[in-house]
Amino acid sequence: MSLTTITQFLTQRRPRRIVEPGAIQAAVAVVLATHAPADPEILLIKRAEHERDPWSGQMALPGGRRESSDADLLQTARRETLEETGVDLAGHSLLGELDDLHPRSKVLPPIVVRPFVFGVSDRPQVTVSDEVTLHLWVPLSRLRANSQRSQVVVRGVSLDVASYVLGPHVVWGMTERIIKPIIDLAA
Repeated sequence: MSLTTITQFLTQRRPRRIVEPGAIQAAVAVVLATHAPADPEILLIKRAEHERDPWSGQMALPGGRRESSDADLLQTARRETLEETGVDLAGHSLLGELDDLHPRSKVLPPIVVRPFVFGVSDRPQVTVSDEVTLHLWVPLSRLRANSQRSQVVVRGVSLDVASYVLGPHVVWGMTERIIKPIIDLAA
């Protein structure tokens, strides 16, 4: 699962785009620290608990909704990453884009998320905002080794989900679906 393999994967494909009139547009940053090119580390965050946030308390990637002042979704990913983690991606390599995704649950807002993959040479210092409770730098090989089915409870309902388990932290849902194609490169 080397950085070279990931870069080739991203440059040799055309990402799938979802066009849903009226859907909210959002973007996330898949930030890969490439100081160990044979096993890059990914930046994961845990969202703070907020009553009106449907992804409250979940492990996630930095990102969020597009604002009218954003020129495009790439700017959204960079802005949201800077706001949530203090990591400025402006001077770092954009390695490519992954497929657009939307929530599978009909109770979630109509949103389409575009993931952008960035390579940073070293782990940048992370300064979390009040939207984030913690951050983790995780080797991609560790995620792959900790892939399993998990039980999560959402709004009082227990769900059996594909996940990556990192001690007490479970990466599932859209975040798992976004990073899975990169993790699967080592298969």
